[in-house]
Amino acid sequence: NTRTMMSSLCGSSKGWFSYAFDTLSSFPYGTTYFKQPALIPLTKPLLERGDDLTSNTIIATFVNDPTFCDFAQKEMEAILARDAEDGDKLAAGIKQAVEKGVVEAEPPVEPVCKIDVAGKSADVVAAEIIAALGDAPSKGCVLVLQGLSGTGKGTTVAKLQAVLPRAVSWSNGNVFRSLTLLAVSHCESKSVEFSAEVLTPELLAELMQCLHFGKYNEKFDIRIQGEGHDLLVSEVANTTLKEPRVGKAIPTVAKHTQGEVIKFAGAAAEAMRADGMNVLMEGRAQTLDYVRTPHRFELTLAEPLIIGQRRAAQRMMGATLSALKDVAEPTDPQVRASLMEELQKMAAA
Repeated sequence: NTRTMMSSLCGSSKGWFSYAFDTLSSFPYGTTYFKQPALIPLTKPLLERGDDLTSNTIIATFVNDPTFCDFAQKEMEAILARDAEDGDKLAAGIKQAVEKGVVEAEPPVEPVCKIDVAGKSADVVAAEIIAALGDAPSKGCVLVLQGLSGTGKGTTVAKLQAVLPRAVSWSNGNVFRSLTLLAVSHCESKSVEFSAEVLTPELLAELMQCLHFGKYNEKFDIRIQGEGHDLLVSEVANTTLKEPRVGKAIPTVAKHTQGEVIKFAGAAAEAMRADGMNVLMEGRAQTLDYVRTPHRFELTLAEPLIIGQRRAAQRMMGATLSALKDVAEPTDPQVRASLMEELQKMAAA
C-alpha cells in the first residue's frame, strides 16, 4: 500500500521525505481521484484556488458531458499542435547554436525518470520526485523537469519549491530580456535599426560577456554590464526589462540565442548548487538536455486527452469566476450551472 511504499522509499529520513510520506498517505483521492468526484463540492473558493485540485474537480464533474468531451478534444489538438511548432523552433535554435559552436550536437544526457501524472495531484507527483531525490536536497542539487504543455510542470515546481530547503525556480525569461536590452542598446549606439541580421555570432558572443551571474548584495543575481548599462536584474526586472523596445525585440533575439542562454543557465544553476541551493528548472527536453545533472524527471500522460481536459477546465474556471464576481457565496448548483454556461459559450465560439 501507499504507506508501505513510502516507508521503503524514505527509510528513516526526515524533513522533505516526511512530506512525500504524509502526502501519499493522506491525500484523499490518490490515483483514484476521478472515481470520487462527489467528495468535493463546486464552490467559489475552490475555483479561486486555481490549482490542480480545481481542474481535477471540474474534469470529474464534466468528464461524461458530450460538450466538454468535444471541447477538450479541440483543446488537446491545439496544444499538441503548438507544442510541435514550439519543438520545431527550439530544434532550429539548437541547430543554429551547434553550427556556431556554442553547444555540442549531442550532449551527454543523464537517465530520465518518467512519471505518469494521470489521476495524480501535483502533491503526489512532487512527493514521488522528492522520494527519488534521496538526500540530494540536503547538499544542494539541480533538478530538471521536462514534459509537454499541460502535464503540470509549473504546478509541480511550485509544490517542490515550497517544501525543499533553499529552493529556487530558474527561468530563462530574464536572461533573454537582458540579452535583448543589450542588443537594442548596441543598435541605438551605432544608429542602426535592430534586426536579425545584426545578431551575428561575434556580436552575440560579445553581448554574452556583458552578463555576469554571481552574488550581489549577498544574493544571487544577474548583472548587466555593458552597452551603457550597469544593472542588477532583480532591480530592473519589472521596469527596464519590460520596456516596449525590449518586448518587441525578444522573439527575434530568442530565436537566435537558444544555445547561449541555456549554456548561461546551466552555469548559473551549477553555481547555486555549489552554494547548497536546490535549483528547479522546467521546460522542454531540447534545451534542458544541455543542463548537467543526475536529477532529471519527465512528466508524461499516457492519454493525451487529459491535457485537453485540463486546459478546458482551466478556461471554464476563469470564465466562471468572472461571471460570478458579484455573487458572494454561490451554491454548488449555481457554480455548476455557470460552468456549463461558460463551457457552452466557448464550445460554440
